[in-house]
Amino acid sequence: MTKQRRVIDARPDEKGNIKQVKIEGNTNFTPVDRAIEMAKRGELKNVHAVDREGAKPHLRSNPDSQKSNNLDDMAGDK
Repeated sequence: MTKQRRVIDARPDEKGNIKQVKIEGNTNFTPVDRAIEMAKRGELKNVHAVDREGAKPHLRSNPDSQKSNNLDDMAGDK
């Protein structure tokens, strides 16, 4: 089984939507579409993929009591 890694940073596009994420151990940011596929395969441990009918697939932080690890907070949307 692949070791699960954490998303540690995020970058938004001009509309404020998450465009890229930085994954633990990487020096570069990963496009969010690729990270969504990684999450679906269980390769990321602090986020999950949301793929609802009628909505664009996206990443969501796993619920916990910390605000600092939310993707919007990482991307600077405070």
